[in-house]
Amino acid sequence: MQNTLLCLGCGYTARALAPTLLARGWRVIGTAREAADVPGVEMIIWPGQDIPLTGVTHILSSIGPNAKGDPVLARLRDEIAAVAPDLAWVGYLSTTAVYGDRRGDWVDETTPIAPTSERGTWRAEAEAQWQQVPDLPLHIFRLAGIYGPGRGPFAKLMAGKARRIVKPGQVFSRIHVDDIAQALLASIDAPNPGAIYNLCDDDPAPPQDVLGYAAELLGLPVPAEVPFDEAGMTPMARSFYGENKRVRNQRIKDELGVQLLYPSYREGLCAVLAAEDMERFVPPADPPAL
Repeated sequence: MQNTLLCLGCGYTARALAPTLLARGWRVIGTAREAADVPGVEMIIWPGQDIPLTGVTHILSSIGPNAKGDPVLARLRDEIAAVAPDLAWVGYLSTTAVYGDRRGDWVDETTPIAPTSERGTWRAEAEAQWQQVPDLPLHIFRLAGIYGPGRGPFAKLMAGKARRIVKPGQVFSRIHVDDIAQALLASIDAPNPGAIYNLCDDDPAPPQDVLGYAAELLGLPVPAEVPFDEAGMTPMARSFYGENKRVRNQRIKDELGVQLLYPSYREGLCAVLAAEDMERFVPPADPPAL
């Protein structure tokens, strides 16, 4: 029987995973809120069109929850539960925000979750909802900040809009989208239902250091530092700075044999720069103040 992956939310991460599976001869089905063309992927508008679960062997869900819970399970729980015994693997993409604020301390998959933000709380509740579906071969992946081609700092730097916001002691964990894809593939190849994996690189780092390195790669002046309290950030942007932790990734190495392609933002940003068509980004003649 042909392996078939259903991507509930065929977004940035799923689109990085799909080409390898397609090359293996898999069928890949993806959903989007509006018409989308993803090479090799059978796209469905959802909500709207029916979700074909017959013949599906693997499911990857990346659709974010809301205050009412997980929207996939709100509509499809009974249908997914009905086919659960026939599924080989289910992956749910969560977030490291479920660990909450740890004041810069390290967390791993054995750390009790204690979300301190709305998005972390919603994700923790969604994880629990997926875990409650009987007989589901569920794997939970807690993702750090995702970056990669098209999701790097270079466009803002070239446009003169980047700011190095500094909050003393603040660090973030992050991960290149290609490393997410390889970890998902490793899990698909060696299923371990019930497993939870942190997906992040080896080097939690202050955001101002990452932006400064990106500027150096472009040969641009490093933007001046802006104190956090003076940055005038949106409530959403400020909320990210409300959590400070370092996330360990040893389990994906020990259990899945993952060797990170980009163990830090340095290697990752070099790869992003090489992948992006920088000719699209034309710096203004008189860049605005940073």
